Amino acid sequence: VQLQASGGGLVQAGGSLTLSCAASGRTISRYHMGWFRQAPGKEREFVAAISWSGWSDTRTYYADSVKGRFTISRDNAKNMVYLQMNSLKPEDTAVYYCAAESVTNPLVRVKIESGGYDYWGQGTQVTVSS
Repeated sequence: VQLQASGGGLVQAGGSLTLSCAASGRTISRYHMGWFRQAPGKEREFVAAISWSGWSDTRTYYADSVKGRFTISRDNAKNMVYLQMNSLKPEDTAVYYCAAESVTNPLVRVKIESGGYDYWGQGTQVTVSS
């Protein structure tokens, strides 16, 4: 599966952005999906993840630093994953990556470790000015 992240840009602190991740090559309905970010000089870190909906309720997970401000969602019909980011802070500045993990069961633990994902997009830059 190929992933293409978009929607990044320059925004003032307190503003909002919505990132999109378009998948191609295979339907992502049976994938756990995640967003990660990497700031200059720092390691890639987990931002948010959403489970394969399958036959169970969709589960979402967030890093503490973004909880209450960011919302991850998916539209399996469009093969898309989104990250709505509100109340942005300068410390949210980073390159944001979407990732996909192929699973056979929607109850498989959703990974917050970058190593748990099989496919990655190219990243989109988000810059938040103070």
